[in-house]
Amino acid sequence: QVQLVESGGGLVQAGGSLRLSCAASGTIISIDTMGWYRQAPGKQRELVALISSGGSTNYADFVKGRFTISRDNAKNTVYLQMNSLKPEDTAVYYCNAERVWTTGGVRNYWGQGTQVTVSS
Repeated sequence: QVQLVESGGGLVQAGGSLRLSCAASGTIISIDTMGWYRQAPGKQRELVALISSGGSTNYADFVKGRFTISRDNAKNTVYLQMNSLKPEDTAVYYCNAERVWTTGGVRNYWGQGTQVTVSS
């Protein structure tokens, strides 16, 4: 069984920074793509950023220039450095691991979510 455990959320003032981490544990052979999504109250879950196993990245327009995604393949961990935070960044942030290869096959996994609150 694979688990994704997120950490690093919290309360920060506008203009501040936070760094989220998500560690995947279990009998993992490899993970194709890891990423971050977010969901604000009353809104649908939306993509924030993705990173491939080779390091290629993709960002939502609303975070370009402010957020940076990175990963450590040896640790099966993905990070999201969030700078210049705005109140509209307030949401629950979810880690996603797409096409996780184990001895049992391949599937996608989600973390439990971590709250990020940005005060004005």
